[in-house]
Amino acid sequence: MRVLRFAIIMVPLCFALSGIRVHSQSATSSQTVPSTQSKPESKKSLWGTNKDKPQPPPPPPPKLEHFDPSQVDKTLDPCQDFYEYACSKWNAANPIPKDQVAWGTGGGLQYWNESILREVLQKAATPTANRTGYEQQIGDYWAACMDEVTIEGTPATRSLAAGMEYIDHLKSKSDLAGQVAHLHLAVPGAWRGDDNQTRSALLGFGPHQAYDDATRVVAAIDQGGLGLPNRAFYLKNDDKSKEILSEYEAHIAEMLILGISEESAEQGAADAKTVVAIETALAQAQMDNVARRDPKNLNNKMSLKEVKALTPSFDWKAYLEAVKAPPSSPYYLVSSPQFFRSLEQVIQQYSVDDWKVYLRWQLIHGSAPYLYKPIAEENWVFYSQTLLGAKQPLPRWRRCVRTADRDLGMALGQAYVAAAFPPESKQRAVAMVHDIENALDRDITDVDWMQPPTKAEAKVKLHAIEDKIGYPDHWRDYSPVKITRGSYLENVHEATAFEFHRQLGKIGKPVDRSEWTVTPPTISAYYDPQLNSVNLPAGILQPPYFDSTMDDPVNYGAIGMVIGHEITHGFDDQGREFDAKGNLRDWWTPEDAKAYAQRADCVANEYTKSGVEAGVKQNGPLTQGEDTADNGGLRLAFMAVSNKVQSENKSLDIDEADGWTPRQKFFLSFAYSWCTQYSPELTRTVESTNPHSIPKYRVNNVVSNMPEFQQAFSCKKGSLMVRDNQCRVW
Repeated sequence: MRVLRFAIIMVPLCFALSGIRVHSQSATSSQTVPSTQSKPESKKSLWGTNKDKPQPPPPPPPKLEHFDPSQVDKTLDPCQDFYEYACSKWNAANPIPKDQVAWGTGGGLQYWNESILREVLQKAATPTANRTGYEQQIGDYWAACMDEVTIEGTPATRSLAAGMEYIDHLKSKSDLAGQVAHLHLAVPGAWRGDDNQTRSALLGFGPHQAYDDATRVVAAIDQGGLGLPNRAFYLKNDDKSKEILSEYEAHIAEMLILGISEESAEQGAADAKTVVAIETALAQAQMDNVARRDPKNLNNKMSLKEVKALTPSFDWKAYLEAVKAPPSSPYYLVSSPQFFRSLEQVIQQYSVDDWKVYLRWQLIHGSAPYLYKPIAEENWVFYSQTLLGAKQPLPRWRRCVRTADRDLGMALGQAYVAAAFPPESKQRAVAMVHDIENALDRDITDVDWMQPPTKAEAKVKLHAIEDKIGYPDHWRDYSPVKITRGSYLENVHEATAFEFHRQLGKIGKPVDRSEWTVTPPTISAYYDPQLNSVNLPAGILQPPYFDSTMDDPVNYGAIGMVIGHEITHGFDDQGREFDAKGNLRDWWTPEDAKAYAQRADCVANEYTKSGVEAGVKQNGPLTQGEDTADNGGLRLAFMAVSNKVQSENKSLDIDEADGWTPRQKFFLSFAYSWCTQYSPELTRTVESTNPHSIPKYRVNNVVSNMPEFQQAFSCKKGSLMVRDNQCRVW
């Protein structure tokens, strides 16, 4: 099932080691491509062999970046390329670190946040008589993850032996459902989808708010089963795509050899071809990521009998019993019925032995980051180096922090909030949110393309938005999770099973409107259209995005744009399809819907024409919602700060001591928060799979649509940052 959550994704610094998924950064995740990069010459040079000696302490975290207008390159013209004007000096002075695939002004914040969590974990890892239950869990999780002696002393074939033995029990295709359930309970992610698919074996299963009654939770079934970022990686015929698919096949073969006892090179190569063939068939059946942007395409309600009829060879009863799914779902949301019709053909097409190969690959693939170096590095080489462009892995302590945040994040979040998010920061953030919501209220009043009935509905929705700032009101209870110091892999399995069951426990029950889906240290923000809520974790309410030492124009330009972006999501091409209560309901008059579509098409066309990056053309229909939110977000933030400054009898256009006007610093702060470099590989995958445009266009395309920017820098007609046809929705 697809999780409807529109996140701003500030800096994609966290990327999955076993797969690619750009999301709110609660744990691990990442992104793109020249497979022209060779594998590292020496595994030792990258991963080290320090199991016999303690690791040196990590270097001190880099300083947090604070907005500094002196960073601009005044030799450039802000009216020709504002992103380069604001960011070129910073980017040149801050190259991408070898263990990153992107680096921006928020990179230091990611390190800083993780350093706080590391201190918490290290302290909890020391057994004491008064250690609390949650301290025991996070401390022992950390100890097991950092225990390289045990991890490196256990070959993958031994770590995976029990799982492989279970797969060997597959005797007929009727047993396939139980096998998939077993993997879903061990490998994270079966309950969670994104704009492409669920990243788990064969399919995804989990809870979802009903589209037609957002107060209830129903069971949802999603397309899945791929090891590459999305279906296009299997189906495109250009040379680069073919090269990547070939390297992927070679990667699978190597992983099978490392993970399966007595798997020969010849057998590994043959088995890899089988896996790629099965995944290609699944990719051909999947709904594409542009079609998945329309929630109406996903709102397919079916009885269990109808679900079974789609894929009769998959024993849904056995699967549901194995994962202990509640029997109380009134119906099942099936994201793509066509995928499951085609899945029936795929199941029939391949033999039991072929499906054993696929399941073994899924087990190895999902377990690789938690195993010893040979298999963990092979996994890293393909997903982080070949697909993303990283030059060396993250240090183990950072990888352990990220998985701990994923698996036990709300326990860690309490300590993070205590250390990094004082009450006064929350108060100021709440005030900014209210200011920007008031700006949208005025904007709805003033727009000339909406009729009164639609405006009235829009305001009802706006005033119903729930603002969630910093952290949840109630912390999650992890007491059922059995964490020990003995096995990192088993701890991941325990945490995965706990979370899967916790998620499934929601089915058939009223929606918990207070729940957060990201942890407090997360550097992102999101809008949930079915909860009609704006969510700003404490992790992003830090410099350079939110800075308590800075004046309002600076903060409104950076975090204010983020806030406006998330609020605008409630009224973008997807969000506008939901009403104030989160129901999928058309509350627009036909005339207003047509007027909206014309403005939205302007945005999509503008970004499609922006150019080609890393050999991939911009996809305006894919990024339309995020682009609309970027444009609306900055405009609303500017409206809000203008009103605030005016209410204080001040001006945005008076030169200050540093030589800049507050208006100019608003736009410079906005651009500064997006100063980010991507590896060419990352750029390629983002352009193909991610609904967010790359940072250059998130800056230049927005300001070129704003007369307020052109006034700030006296831009003349004909300048690149002054569009003849300026797009505006909000």
